[in-house]
Amino acid sequence: MKSSVRTAVFLSLLAPLTWAAAPLPTVTVYKSPGCGCCGKWVEHMKTSGFPVVTHDTENVAAHKARLGVPAAMGSCHTAEVGGYLIEGHVPAADVKRLLAEKPRARGLVSPGMPASAPGMDDPRTIPYEILLVGKEGGTTTYARH
Repeated sequence: MKSSVRTAVFLSLLAPLTWAAAPLPTVTVYKSPGCGCCGKWVEHMKTSGFPVVTHDTENVAAHKARLGVPAAMGSCHTAEVGGYLIEGHVPAADVKRLLAEKPRARGLVSPGMPASAPGMDDPRTIPYEILLVGKEGGTTTYARH
């Protein structure tokens, strides 16, 4: 085999390594110290490839206010990633889509505690929505599960 062909074959084997997806950004989570479902959501995010840093706090509400979570949209934990807020049990796939699409928005919310959302224990499929929070605070449906 000629040297130039060997070089081309070698470089073609390396190409997939250089085209690998960029690592996902770190998710910073603010949660109550004793909340079990929050810990399960953190594990869901880690399993989905996100590095996660958690901060146990008795004042999650302060982080909700700082990030602009609409008052009626709160859940048990608040997170931020890539400049966006993530409120509650939002599936990792929706967060990845948000980061890829980069909409002009505050972020995503999963209001309340949807029983079949990631981190919750209900094995049934109970429909719920993920909402996109716009820069002005209004919401639109982002995903249905």
